[in-house]
This record gives sequence, C-alpha cells and structure tokens, in this order.
Amino acid sequence: MARTTPYGFRPVRVFLWGAPQTGRVGDGVQAPVAARIRGAAGLGLVAPPSVPLVPATQLADPAWTAQAVAARFVGTADRRVSAAVWWYSVSAVLVTPVLAGLATGVPLSARLADTSVAFRPDGLPVAAVSSAPGSDAAAELRSSLAAVVPAVADAGRMGQRPLWAIATDSIANQLLALGRALGEVPRVTALAGPLADAIGAPLPAPRYVDVAGARFTRRASCCLMIELPGGALCTSCPRRPPAERAALLEQAARWF
Repeated sequence: MARTTPYGFRPVRVFLWGAPQTGRVGDGVQAPVAARIRGAAGLGLVAPPSVPLVPATQLADPAWTAQAVAARFVGTADRRVSAAVWWYSVSAVLVTPVLAGLATGVPLSARLADTSVAFRPDGLPVAAVSSAPGSDAAAELRSSLAAVVPAVADAGRMGQRPLWAIATDSIANQLLALGRALGEVPRVTALAGPLADAIGAPLPAPRYVDVAGARFTRRASCCLMIELPGGALCTSCPRRPPAERAALLEQAARWF
C-alpha cells in the first residue's frame, strides 16, 4: 500500500520499443483466468488492444533493458534509482499471470518465452500475457527472474540482491491483490511462502502483516521512489519507523 507508487511518474520523452508483437498473443489461454478475477484489467491481466506487446525475453537483454530504464526516467542521474523503480513496476506486471493461475487453479506459464509485456508508449508496463499453460510455477519463475535480474542490475550498476527483494515484494503484493479481488485473502496469500521456498535463494521470504483487520505486505525492499524528484516514502516502506508505519497502515485498513 503506497501513497505514491512507481506508476505515478511520467517520463519526459517516448522511446521506440524495438520489435513489438502486434497481436494479442495468448489471450485465449489467459482469458479464462482473467474472467474469474474481478478487476482483472486493473491487475494487469488484460492487455489494452491499443498497446503493443513486447516479448518478455527482451527483459533479459542488458542493452534493451538499459535503454528502457534510461528512456523511462529521462533526467534522473542515478541509474541505481531508475533501475530499481523500473523493476518495481515491471516485476509486478511480469509475475501476475502465473500468480493468477495459481490463485484460480488454472496454471499459466511464467517462462519468458511464453510471456509478453504490454508497455505504453511512455514506457509504463500495464499488463502481461502468458501464451501457454504452466507446469512448474516455481521453476519457471526462478528461471525468468534469474534471467532478468542481472540485466536490470547491469542497467542500474547495482547489486542483484535488492532486485530480488523487490521481486519478492511484487509476488507478495500481487498475491494479496488477487486475494482481495477473489475475496479469498487468507487462501491466496498463503501461497506466497511455499512458492518462495520452492523458488529458493536469493529470493527472500515474502511476509504479511495484519493491521486492524486488513492484510498488507511487510516489505522486504525499498522501491527508491523517495529518491526520485518529488518522490515520497510509501506507506509500507521499510525505511519508516515501525510505529509510524503501523499507524499509517491502520489508517489504510479502513479501505479494505
């Protein structure tokens, strides 16, 4: 839960995404899953028809990712900050199809080769589409994350561990969002721990905290939004003093 999120900053310019796919690849596989989830489009499970799809394999290309990060945050001097914020938004979209499949019992592939990401012309990721059934969610996620994280780390000239922490928060956040959409928060968030255990190190364990009857992600990472011009600490940011964070989450709990 955040007052500000990585989705809130608009870039200065637009850049070309290379060779986007033009069709709604795999919509038929993912559509039955999306149909079961209230607000699926808002969760990034339905790609807007007007937004081109980019093969997720591009994310593992250091040159492509460096260009994407630089174009999304023109004028931001600190590459580490740009890469972390970019990954915070991209990872949330990237993991959603496979997590939706787990939540609904209809497995969807998390392999990069089976996934496409919808990026708006300004570089904002808005949806991901899986084009194949899944077989082993943990193994597929491990492989995909292990391929993309080094490329993002290279773009940001940073270590990989903070990016793995962001990935675990994306998994926790998206399972929580799916649980809320399905009206089954305890069941769906209970999937997080076993999934992370199966993925293994260096992915940290996802955590939740219950405040005033509502469940929130207990973050393992800071998205570094605070270090962008005009940025602010997220409500649940681990940088906040615990008492302050708890008070803010109690206020936010009224909305759930």
